[in-house]
Amino acid sequence: MSADSLAKHQEIQHYVGWTAEDARRVHAAADIVLDGSEEIVDDFYDEIRRHESARSVILGGDVQIDRLKSTLRHWMRMLVTGPYDRDYLVARLNVGRRHVNIGLDQVYANAALARMRWRLSRLLRANWNLEPAELAPTLEAFHKRLDLDSIIIQDAYQAEYLAQQQSLSKENLQLRTALDRSQPAWEIVGESAAMKAVYRLIERAGPTNKPILIQGESGTGKELVARALHRASHASDKPLVAINCAALPETLLESELFGHEKGAFTGAVASKPGLFEVADGGTLFIDEIGELEGGLQAKLLRVLEDGLLRRVGSIKEQKVNVRILAATNRDLAKEVEQGRFREDLYYRINVLRIHLPPLRERAGDIPLLVEHFAEDGWTWDQDLLRILEGYGWPGNVRQLANALDRAMILSDDDSLKADNLPPEIVRTSQENPTPTGGNDGDLDSVNRRHVCDTLARCDGNKTRTARALGVSRRTLYRLLEKYGIDPQ
Repeated sequence: MSADSLAKHQEIQHYVGWTAEDARRVHAAADIVLDGSEEIVDDFYDEIRRHESARSVILGGDVQIDRLKSTLRHWMRMLVTGPYDRDYLVARLNVGRRHVNIGLDQVYANAALARMRWRLSRLLRANWNLEPAELAPTLEAFHKRLDLDSIIIQDAYQAEYLAQQQSLSKENLQLRTALDRSQPAWEIVGESAAMKAVYRLIERAGPTNKPILIQGESGTGKELVARALHRASHASDKPLVAINCAALPETLLESELFGHEKGAFTGAVASKPGLFEVADGGTLFIDEIGELEGGLQAKLLRVLEDGLLRRVGSIKEQKVNVRILAATNRDLAKEVEQGRFREDLYYRINVLRIHLPPLRERAGDIPLLVEHFAEDGWTWDQDLLRILEGYGWPGNVRQLANALDRAMILSDDDSLKADNLPPEIVRTSQENPTPTGGNDGDLDSVNRRHVCDTLARCDGNKTRTARALGVSRRTLYRLLEKYGIDPQ
């Protein structure tokens, strides 16, 4: 019981005109009320149980009713004996809370309380043995006290309902969190070792508020990883806002990120909040961050360092709390060496780096991806999978999804056929057929064949071949030597 609640109760007593003389009169009639309290309390709950909708919520049966009667009798003893202090207020609130806890509608409780008021008046009139002139003011004093209690009980209903709603909201949040944790919080598909490493990083880094750099070729699913990180964070109920730096010119990009004031530039007819403000409390995903120009890099660094930003055309700074997830298909370390990306910004966003492997390095995930992208009821055979697994996929998962969409559009039935795949995919398979039989199925044979195929696709260019394989030139030379492959 807070001091504010007690002060409010005392203020209401003054408002209805409750005085010490009223308290004296109620105390004087205590014996009459207590002698009839059993009948009044029994009648109160009998009246409640007359209504089927009210009776059905009292699930504890007679045991619950007896507990409720005990609470009400305790309150009635305090009603006629006082004092009307903190303990009395707690006892009265407990009656209301118990009614809420059993689900009793306040309308029925008010109806029963009105009946109790009538029974109490009738009891006093029938058994009055004090000064006759005192009966009317005593009845008035009881009515004042019951008016006060009616206000208290309404306050109890509101407080208890609010508490239950907050508890249910918290419970729902806990259940949603548990459900999210028991199921994958993302739509990323893959069971290869490389993808499992990505999943582990998402689970470990997601709940932090640190900036994370997501690197990978175009089409590998960097935005999906960003969404997974946001959903695994403590700010998952806050907004996730995304922007692609490669899609906007520098002047417009600055306005999009930091906002602008009215009249800041031609066409700025009204003030506009930036995406940092929109994402306040949540996550801002900056895709293709390597495309940012030097001036914007400096402004972004300022926000990351102290959370302060200034709209274009404004002299006022404002503070935001935003987690940054950045993505790029560039080698930012090399960009730093060449002076195209700020070193301090690179280390600021690169607290932890998640590298997404290209699809050619996880060809074993292709059957799972086909199952994921194919619509319900579609079928395919091993020949289709063989062709898909033998292709290099420069556009990665996005290209695979588009190829499957094409095959579904061109199909005459619900079967995915190799003939309906894009011509370059089928042509590569025909030019580099996968041999069968003998020892060609062992791991070294498969790796040698993959290196040969990639080298042929790159016209013997070792730099392009190494990039396509996702290895360094030195590693490529070791592979050529190991498998006895003539680069020419």
